Amino acid sequence: MSALGKDSKKKPERLKSAKSTLKLNIDGRTRNFDIDNPKLPDWVEDGALVSRDFPYTDKMSKDEYGETLEQLQIQLVKMQYWLQDTGQRVMIIFEGRDAAGKGGTIFNLRQYMNPRNARNVALPKPSETERGQWYFQRYVSHFPTTGEFVTFDRSWYNRAGVEPVLGFCTPEQHESFLEEVPGFERMIVADGIHFFKFWLNIGQIMQLKRFHDRRHSPLKNWKFSPIDIAGAEKWDDYTKARNEMMERTHTAHAPWTIVKSNDKRRARLAVIRRILLSLPYEGRNIDVIGKEDPLIIGSGPGFL
Repeated sequence: MSALGKDSKKKPERLKSAKSTLKLNIDGRTRNFDIDNPKLPDWVEDGALVSRDFPYTDKMSKDEYGETLEQLQIQLVKMQYWLQDTGQRVMIIFEGRDAAGKGGTIFNLRQYMNPRNARNVALPKPSETERGQWYFQRYVSHFPTTGEFVTFDRSWYNRAGVEPVLGFCTPEQHESFLEEVPGFERMIVADGIHFFKFWLNIGQIMQLKRFHDRRHSPLKNWKFSPIDIAGAEKWDDYTKARNEMMERTHTAHAPWTIVKSNDKRRARLAVIRRILLSLPYEGRNIDVIGKEDPLIIGSGPGFL
């Protein structure tokens, strides 16, 4: 038996949850969910895709998704040539709850782009030095230069969600952030950067399913952490923080684009389409890009 085969049957100590059974309020009903139990409960399996009023009862087919994605990725390569030829700059931030699909969306977005000019930024927790800096400082240092396409897998909006919910910032710091963000983002747009803000919206039961998949996958269990458990139990707190963030930071110059992401395939295509339809790159083929799905993608808090 291979080393992988042996290891995959073990239960690594670092993956054992200090608290494996979660008591959750889902749609007004109390549910117990044991993340360490390899068998996924039927109520999670059956209710995941349609949770949070997702408009489709079936995932997009693999064939349709693959064919559409390839055509859109060809357009992304054309777009990158345009960036290099014109010196335009693009910056995209991806936010959403844990397991909403940010990493996979970014991967598919950048898969065939030249990595020399297309970077992804996924910052770890701030160092001691960074904690003493202006809050936005460590993010600004990663902004795009001429001809660059930069994505952020989480961004300065940590201070609007994760930090206040888990107690990593003070109420005063949270309030100051919400007051400052609109002006900060106005400067980004005024400097000529093409700026996108995506919120990937996932249903509560789908989040549990994806946590369970991570927990029991020998390939993806590195994604699973105690923060996932803490976040699952604070669903309502995150909802409250998200709603306040949306109300105060959805602006005309830097609007939030909401993408319903229970079906990762539809969500990824929706994100790529929005970017391609928003940039006037040379050789843009509107027919190939296709129309947006208004059931999946919309603008601002009203779409949540």
